[in-house]
Amino acid sequence: MRKGFTMIELIFVIVIIGILAAVAIPKLAATRDDAKKSAEKADMATCLSNVINEYTSTGTTATIGEKPCTGGTVSASAANNIVTVTGAVNGTSISGKYGGSSVSF
Repeated sequence: MRKGFTMIELIFVIVIIGILAAVAIPKLAATRDDAKKSAEKADMATCLSNVINEYTSTGTTATIGEKPCTGGTVSASAANNIVTVTGAVNGTSISGKYGGSSVSF
């Protein structure tokens, strides 16, 4: 007697693997996109903090050439002890305010 799987059993296993792949692949792609967005937000927060620190210490916003601030333009202005930062880095708009000890994005 031959030992092995029948054609029906093999097709059934292939169908199950296909269903699992159809469900898992979109979830993995969405997770990757969410991770990329989170990394961009963290980069923007770091960039804003760098600009605010430079503005409060020197009173100017020279070209920021450090990562993650490369690839864009950022400017800051101050009024009533609040520093407002606006600009774009790598095609993503950023803005933030610094007043005293708090930073809001």
